[in-house]
Amino acid sequence: MKNNMSSKSGGAVLGAAFLMAMSAVGPGFLTQASIFTEQFKANFAFSILVSIVITLIVQLNISRIIGVSGLRGQDLANKIVPGLGYLIAILIVLGGFAFNIGNVGGAALGLNVLFGIDLTYSALLAGGVGALIFISKDAGKIIDKFTKILGVLMILVISYVALESKPPISEAAYSAVFPESYGDLSFSLLTLLGGTIGGYIIFSGGHKLLDANIKGKENLNNIDKSLLIGVSIASIIRIALFLAVLGVVSAGATLNPENPPASAFMQGAGVVGYKIFGVVILASSLGTIVGAAYTSISFLKTLFPVVFQHEKGFIIGFILLSTLVMASIGKPVSLLLLAGALNGLILPITLGITLLASRKKEIVGDYKHSVILTIFGIAIVVIMGYEGIISLGSIAAIL
Repeated sequence: MKNNMSSKSGGAVLGAAFLMAMSAVGPGFLTQASIFTEQFKANFAFSILVSIVITLIVQLNISRIIGVSGLRGQDLANKIVPGLGYLIAILIVLGGFAFNIGNVGGAALGLNVLFGIDLTYSALLAGGVGALIFISKDAGKIIDKFTKILGVLMILVISYVALESKPPISEAAYSAVFPESYGDLSFSLLTLLGGTIGGYIIFSGGHKLLDANIKGKENLNNIDKSLLIGVSIASIIRIALFLAVLGVVSAGATLNPENPPASAFMQGAGVVGYKIFGVVILASSLGTIVGAAYTSISFLKTLFPVVFQHEKGFIIGFILLSTLVMASIGKPVSLLLLAGALNGLILPITLGITLLASRKKEIVGDYKHSVILTIFGIAIVVIMGYEGIISLGSIAAIL
């Protein structure tokens, strides 16, 4: 019986890790990373490195407090300031919806590249696949297996293109620490963080663990294990994609602004690379369709009883509505950049709330949160808040 429980717990820990990772590397990230790598070339390595470090610190802060308290992000916010959780939930759901329109569009593009299916029909098909996952009685187990397969597939195929494109690795490694200009990279960093840990994304793994009943101080090892695996998987994919695109643009190629990542894969590995792009964007999009819908609705289910009672129906509705919007208006690249930037503005707010919650005994009991994590967390709140304010002009330009 113990072994069976341990196996179930291990499966949930790994499932939450892959959900976290796949939520962080959707088509929004593919688009953002490709655009900024072409713009900054090797210097963008600095943004990639800093985003990985910040992701780890933020995840350690948020996932631990959520796990120990057993409270979701919106409930923590309501404990700090009554009513704040409703505002946070609305902002996160709107951001998740904007991302999910792009996610459906990404999956549609992947189906079009691989099988030549019309984009409108591809969008409807992709949304239908996402919705079907949640119709099943064993939706939780299907999500775990689904995201694991997609995550491994992405690592393999992106790594292949990275090798084929022959990026200047030594130059990238140097620029990761000493870029030509730190200031010029600030907006790219904000957008990248918004697209990889902003909004709903940073809560995806923690909320999934709560649904698997993995919570409390006694489960800290499992919580830490899940977030470390998730951050590692997402980081491998981020680095591999950056190197794949860097190899192409360093050789003097210009990416097609209509579809930067597709252009990079095509020029990096020819027709095979283009088909690989289809696999990558389909895998990343399906993973994030599931992650965005599941986590966004999890922000509503403890606030509104009707959502709690009909959670699967609301998740399916979330996916179908974003699918219909996608099929109607298409997939503008600017939408993904805008959603990432706006989610980056939400990040310091949600992290700040979590850090305040970590100091309240009525929320975390006798758990003592790491002083080092708290200090680094406060620094990130201040820096990201400042970066968000000075980047408002760039966000307005996207609008």
